[in-house]
Amino acid sequence: MIRVGINGYGTIGKRVADAVRAQPDMEVCGVGKVRPDYVAVNAAEAGYPLYAIDGEYAAQFHEAAIEVAGTVDELVAESDVMIDATPAGIGAENRPLYERHDTPALFQGGEDATVAEVSFNSRANFEEAADADYARVVSCNTTGLSRLVAPLSETCGIEKVRATLVRRGGDPDQTSRGPINDVLPDPVTIPSHHGPDVQTVFPELSVETIGLTVPTTMMHVHAVNVTLESEPDDEAEIRDLLAAEDRILLIPGYANMDGTGALKDMALDAGRPRGDIWENAVWEESVTLSGRDLYCLQAIHQESDVVPENVDAVRALTGHLSGAESRALTNETLGIGFERFQTRREQAADRTAAD
Repeated sequence: MIRVGINGYGTIGKRVADAVRAQPDMEVCGVGKVRPDYVAVNAAEAGYPLYAIDGEYAAQFHEAAIEVAGTVDELVAESDVMIDATPAGIGAENRPLYERHDTPALFQGGEDATVAEVSFNSRANFEEAADADYARVVSCNTTGLSRLVAPLSETCGIEKVRATLVRRGGDPDQTSRGPINDVLPDPVTIPSHHGPDVQTVFPELSVETIGLTVPTTMMHVHAVNVTLESEPDDEAEIRDLLAAEDRILLIPGYANMDGTGALKDMALDAGRPRGDIWENAVWEESVTLSGRDLYCLQAIHQESDVVPENVDAVRALTGHLSGAESRALTNETLGIGFERFQTRREQAADRTAAD
């Protein structure tokens, strides 16, 4: 069993902890928390050993009648791999701690790419992390774009990617985030940071991104234009290609999902924990070809799409499984993929062929 410690138990950390716990080859050694808030209470009730930053912070947990198992320093010493899910910038400050214990570590996309030896996306460059001690799981938006780019690049080649990212203002628990009633160019300069971040996974890729922030907590939406090197036969070829990707969910027109709210409602109805959508949700009807130019719209759930990537990255660092094996196991244990849509899509295709 791979012993995994998780430093930070917020939006990403709590989801990663549950995903790690679901793996047959991993166990959660514990989670690091700064203060005894309601999230810490939830972690304790979920059975995760809690580790405080140091003795001073441990005293705060004691005053709140929350038991701690030790300090984060001790958690690092006990773990085979650390997943750092602390706020942006804190992970880089924590790296010396992981180095001191010679414990491999994963960082999140909010950190600068220089924090690790490789920027990781399971679909695109799993093998590059095999010999690394430190990997950075790229951000939710970069993860979403990388999943879309990988099969297109392999099949048709890519001349250039252009994407406009309409980003949520904050997560549901981020009450200080905004805007409240505005649409913000974020940033007003071009490119946004997302294009250069995608290039940490695909160094040779020509990509430009524009960012907007809007007043919602729901999800991000990407309007993507990809100029392909070779022209596909038709849109059906691209749709079949995307439908075959295990972490891309092709939303059929009949489903009447006209926005991200409907996507979240679907996930909740399906019993997904926290209503999480681990896949890219690509509207099938948006997939359009004009010569070699491909257009599509995809939704990215910023709270959860990096979760399976963290699980796969643990296996990449430890050399436990190949990329394909890890993705298959992660998908199975988390329940990734809405098979009913794919099954109906195949049935519709069979009926059309029969007619």
